[in-house]
Amino acid sequence: MLVTFSCPAFADITLFGDVAIRLLKMMGHSGTVPSALLADDVPAALARLEAAIEAEKQSSKATEVPAEDDDDEPSVSLAHRALPLIELLKAAAKDKCNVMWDSGT
Repeated sequence: MLVTFSCPAFADITLFGDVAIRLLKMMGHSGTVPSALLADDVPAALARLEAAIEAEKQSSKATEVPAEDDDDEPSVSLAHRALPLIELLKAAAKDKCNVMWDSGT
C-alpha cells in the first residue's frame, strides 16, 4: 500500500504504507487511512512528529548495530523518510490549510 499526503500549500508526497502509518501514529493520529488533519491541529501534530523523530534518532544512535544486508543497499532511516512529510506539515501550518491522506489502492 502507498499513502499520498496532500495539502494546497505543498506538492503531494507518497510514502510506503507502513512508514506512513508509523509517522501518523508519531503525530498522535490513529493511523487511519484515509483521513485528515484540520488546519488548527497541524502545528501540534508537527511538533509531536519532530519530537518523536528526534527521540528515534537518539535511541537508534545508542543501539546502532551494523546492518548485514545481502543487497548492499544503505538503509534509509525513519528520520530521512519523514523529511518530506515534515516539510509538508510546515507548509500547511504556515498557510493554515488542512492536510489529507489517502491510499493509492
